[in-house]
Amino acid sequence: QLHLVESGGGLVQAGDSLRLSCTASGHTSSVYSMGWFRQAPGKEREFVVASDRNGAIKFGDSWNGRFTTATNTAWDTMYLQMNSAKPEDTAVYYCAADWRGLRDGKEDEFDYWGRGTQVTVSS
Repeated sequence: QLHLVESGGGLVQAGDSLRLSCTASGHTSSVYSMGWFRQAPGKEREFVVASDRNGAIKFGDSWNGRFTTATNTAWDTMYLQMNSAKPEDTAVYYCAADWRGLRDGKEDEFDYWGRGTQVTVSS
């Protein structure tokens, strides 16, 4: 079993910074890839970034120069740092994980998902 929990979301002003965390528990030794997605109301879920234990990394169209990401060495936590937040970043941010290596960063590539954390950026 694998459980993913996102944290770090909230209501911020444009220009503020947030650090989102995805923490895995359970059979974390099986995790090989982790990623971040986001979904605004009424829109499709968007791929942000994902990486795996082999060093592969993929960036989605939602990725931009204001973001950075990191995964701890134990591969049970993945961070998404958001600097200079903009209203367009408002969304529910989901983390995902899989036992397989990273492929294309598609939703169906990941078998395990967190429940999401809300990020709201006011202008």
